[in-house]
Amino acid sequence: MALLGRQSPPSLQVPRGGPYLLLLICLPLGAACPQGCQCPEHAGAVAVHCSASGLREVPKDIPTDAVLLKLDANQIARIPDGAFQHLSQLKELDLSGNAIETIGPGTFAGLAGGLRMLDLSHNRIRRIPKDALGKLSAQVRLSHNPLHCECALQEALWGLRLDPDSADAIACHTSVREEFVGKPLIQALDAGVSFCSAHHRTTDVAMLVTMFGWFAMVIAYVVYYVRQNQEDARRHLEYLKSLPSTPISKDPISPAP
Repeated sequence: MALLGRQSPPSLQVPRGGPYLLLLICLPLGAACPQGCQCPEHAGAVAVHCSASGLREVPKDIPTDAVLLKLDANQIARIPDGAFQHLSQLKELDLSGNAIETIGPGTFAGLAGGLRMLDLSHNRIRRIPKDALGKLSAQVRLSHNPLHCECALQEALWGLRLDPDSADAIACHTSVREEFVGKPLIQALDAGVSFCSAHHRTTDVAMLVTMFGWFAMVIAYVVYYVRQNQEDARRHLEYLKSLPSTPISKDPISPAP
């Protein structure tokens, strides 16, 4: 059976009027295919293939009935919030091999219910906010990213369905605990390592330093207050000493008549 598909619009000279114009007018909504992409369709399911197309941003004219979207091996560095929210039927999203540096809480808005696979491997992601992926039920690939292992990353991974075939390739490029730099992250977490404890220790040290600073200020004020009172007392004593003494009268007391 031949596979019907949607092609990206070629540069054709469409004659004015005639059947070509009528065909374009009658195309259903969602029938467009992003330029440079292929959109094969089978049994009403549309797959959008934009792999290695030199894209620098997510196309805005992705068919709304797409179930597969491959944007891998491009030069996409940023994904705006809500870029996929109109793709309610999307099952698989491949963003691997791009230059993505950050993802936010609204990056994958609208995909929480139906998405089954999300590939973010081979990008430049360093940090993942706690609520960026938490609502997704999809399996997620995060391998080969320069991740910074910290408490926020550990919390972001809690409850996340990581792809088992690539989970061991998730490594700490940098870390709040230097002994885990270059080490597999999942193995460390499975062994009971907590990057949050390091965060708490740092917070405790900061609190102790702050408390010590306040204590030192109080001590300094008390010392200043005591010294100031001592100085005032010394000056008052010197003032009293400088006053002339009152002479005692030596005249005899006359007897009463």
